[in-house]
Amino acid sequence: MNDKDKILEYATREGAISPRKIEEMGISRQLLYRLHQEGRLVRVARGTYSIPDIELTEYHTYAQVAATFPNSVICLLSSLQFHDLTTQMPHKVWVALNRDTDRRSRKPSRLPVSLVRFSGESFSEGIKIHNIEGVDVRIYSAAKTVADCFKYRNKIGLEIAIEALTDCIRKKKATRDQIWHFAKICRVSKVIRPYMEVII
Repeated sequence: MNDKDKILEYATREGAISPRKIEEMGISRQLLYRLHQEGRLVRVARGTYSIPDIELTEYHTYAQVAATFPNSVICLLSSLQFHDLTTQMPHKVWVALNRDTDRRSRKPSRLPVSLVRFSGESFSEGIKIHNIEGVDVRIYSAAKTVADCFKYRNKIGLEIAIEALTDCIRKKKATRDQIWHFAKICRVSKVIRPYMEVII
């Protein structure tokens, strides 16, 4: 199998491939661009290429955003949707960036995203990596997302935060202790306590 075939085999198996992955495989990224010019790969997002006509998942936009913002984390309403903790259908992908290191990142004009900035443990804790269409997508855990929703209740709505907390516990997506752990990190333990106490 030559290098071009290795690239195509990986893109077929994983759903997508990036120049970074090409270099990890010990192959020149120029071959990736040649395959694109030949029409054997299509560009689905900045830094992400796929086999033409590949079946896209419902979280295709998450993969696009992750490829555009490699250090970002899917958060709030989008993370709730991923964990099946909301009836909301957000029209944009909610993305957290590190306030301390990603100050110059700005919203790409072609992707529907809502950017929020976290710092310290509020950004770094509770991240889980999910492979979507061959792209490593960082998404906050269910427990961390619930805490974030209470922290950003003025932006997304208190009702959504309460719904997420209730569903998270009843669907056993996280334990009370896990939610409480992240509530302290996000400094919303006093806010979330009365709602946790009434959920059976």
